[in-house]
Amino acid sequence: MYIGIIGGQFSNEEENRIAYEVGNLLARRGAVIVCGGLGGVMEAACKGAKEGGGTTIGILPGPFRGDANPYVDHPIATDMGQARNAIIVRSADAVIAVGGEYGTLSEIAMALKMGKKVVAISSWEISRQGMPDEKIVRASSAEGAVDAVMGAER
Repeated sequence: MYIGIIGGQFSNEEENRIAYEVGNLLARRGAVIVCGGLGGVMEAACKGAKEGGGTTIGILPGPFRGDANPYVDHPIATDMGQARNAIIVRSADAVIAVGGEYGTLSEIAMALKMGKKVVAISSWEISRQGMPDEKIVRASSAEGAVDAVMGAER
């Protein structure tokens, strides 16, 4: 499976810890990581995946592959800015959001529109007329998020 890990380029220590663990657990279960390829949550997830023996793909907003964080195996330079978010989501079989800013929110919305499973850890909560969107699976741990996208069987 290709799993998108989305979240902010400017993240806090807790978000980075969670992203690292998510990337590591996914890699150990054979998933390929797809992300935006830059810093913050993206870098932490890629580092975790690499240390778990996995493969990482970074869909970059700019024109240079060299802009990717050092843990990206396959950098793809799009020169599309935030429009590259659609490529990240379309490339993934499911998406895990860790924290995040408005770019993450746009990826969540696109993933839902595309019918992809979205799991959120300390990320956006979306409601319509005060009713939470139940299509977003809430997870309280990295393991719970990984189980939600990969299945609980090991």
